[in-house]
Amino acid sequence: MQQKLRACGIVFLLGIIPCSSTYSQTPSPAPTAVKAPEAKKSSDAIVETIQKEVAASILAFNKRDAKAVAEFWTKDCEYVDESGQSFVGRGAVEKLYTELFAAQPEAKLQMMTDSIRLLSDSVAIEDGQSVFEPAPAAASIISKHTAIYVKVDGKWLLASVRETPVDKSSPSDDLADLEWLIGDWTAEENGARTESKCRWIVNKKFVERSYTTTLVDGTVTTGLQIIGWNSQENHVQSWNFSADGGHAIGIWSAIEGGWLAKVSGTTGQSVSTTAVNLLKRLDDNAYVWQSVDRTIGEVRIADTGEVIIRRKPAAK
Repeated sequence: MQQKLRACGIVFLLGIIPCSSTYSQTPSPAPTAVKAPEAKKSSDAIVETIQKEVAASILAFNKRDAKAVAEFWTKDCEYVDESGQSFVGRGAVEKLYTELFAAQPEAKLQMMTDSIRLLSDSVAIEDGQSVFEPAPAAASIISKHTAIYVKVDGKWLLASVRETPVDKSSPSDDLADLEWLIGDWTAEENGARTESKCRWIVNKKFVERSYTTTLVDGTVTTGLQIIGWNSQENHVQSWNFSADGGHAIGIWSAIEGGWLAKVSGTTGQSVSTTAVNLLKRLDDNAYVWQSVDRTIGEVRIADTGEVIIRRKPAAK
């Protein structure tokens, strides 16, 4: 029971989230008599392997180990950063990261994979986004990337990565782009139900979101989130407060169809947490929420599934 409650407290800390009683993804459907084709099994295994390589490379980056990061690249790799500068060869990549970590010793990176496409048994393309944080108080740099992975001596390595900057244009300081969030919302995940209310506060300068989640066993947890405009850093920011005493700050960036929030904080037990939360509007009455690239302490945990949050019908 204590583990379950602690897990749910962590989930609430990381953003706009319903929480399942087992802190797991949606259960897989019951097996059927039809077996998946061997080719499908093989491709799924390759995708899973590449996902693990991506996760391992990010952990190496966040430990600021330039040599370990370079080992995820081929000897003749090419990296083109968001400014268009090119670095060719594993040695050049290692030198780049050595200099980066020396200049920015607190640098951190988070990455979200949008898709992985297999071109053959030994070549794959991964598309995604990354959030680079030079220092805890510094503005983040968000970029899109296309990476080509090749299989070399049984290991999937980066042969080419090209980054492009993401437009960080922000809404005006009246938060007009969040007007549609105002109202009452509900969501269910694995038997847990979350009720939330969003309302304007302080002369429409902030959005307050309060929420209550009821687990399958009847356990109730509450929390509070404030969303507002950070005029010093020129971005939307959120402040999260969970029932266990945990708290977190989220830095929001507009993406196509919604928002991306890079969240970092601590649980009530003083364990550090990070996550990237994605919020995509479906229409005025529904949006999709997902949390990816999550860590608790030094441990990386699984992404959540996509959760649909729906507006509650107006009372008659």
